Amino acid sequence: MDEACDDLGHPVPRTGPARRVVSLVPSLTESVAATRPDALAGATDWCTHPADLDVPRVRGTKNPDLAAIRALRPDLVLANQEENRRLDVERLRAAGVPVWVTVIQTVDQALASLRRMFAAALGWPVPDWLAAAERVWREPAPATRVRAVIPVWRDPWMVVGSATFTGDLAARLGLDNVFGDDPGRYPHVSLDDVAARRPELVVLPDEPYAFSADDGPEMFPGRRVALVEGRSLTWYGPSLVTARAELRAQLAAARPGG
Repeated sequence: MDEACDDLGHPVPRTGPARRVVSLVPSLTESVAATRPDALAGATDWCTHPADLDVPRVRGTKNPDLAAIRALRPDLVLANQEENRRLDVERLRAAGVPVWVTVIQTVDQALASLRRMFAAALGWPVPDWLAAAERVWREPAPATRVRAVIPVWRDPWMVVGSATFTGDLAARLGLDNVFGDDPGRYPHVSLDDVAARRPELVVLPDEPYAFSADDGPEMFPGRRVALVEGRSLTWYGPSLVTARAELRAQLAAARPGG
């Protein structure tokens, strides 16, 4: 048996290529399912991709059923610093379950973390889709910039702030996040706060809040509003291969709100 260190520097024991994996992160679930679907032994209720995913569920990302996870006898559990609770990770480790924790706040960090996860944690070859995603995101960001706000929830309103994967991805699409200097990652704001930052564009993803043509744009009269796929904007698995082109098209289709 040897070991490798996860993104937080915690040593994780390895006994060879992983054969049974439980994922507590939707992006990582899709990453495993797109690479070795037979190895995926369990996932959370929030793991919605691929659409035909048929594995045992272990509740949510913040309240996983630890007994159910242990009963699945995984070689490895995949987690994320932001999406999962440290307490749950520590309890699994105390029960003898190896847990690999990722830390992802930028596109480059996501690509590097995924590459390490496959090679060092899972003991698998790096999949072709990850190499394709790396090629897609080597392209430089547009020189022309657009001031934008990215709400992720309403009632109360929450927006993308600083040090987030979504904010970095948006910057690579030519968007300057008007709340990018906020100390919070997902600050609560008022519509007056948004107006004071003078965004040229309001970007409304369909997750985690399901913004739609009938729910969201009416609150931003006089501003351009782009409805975008939340998975392309916030997930860091196989969706990275197509996210850049899809989001460009959706941003270009922005229409006046109100």
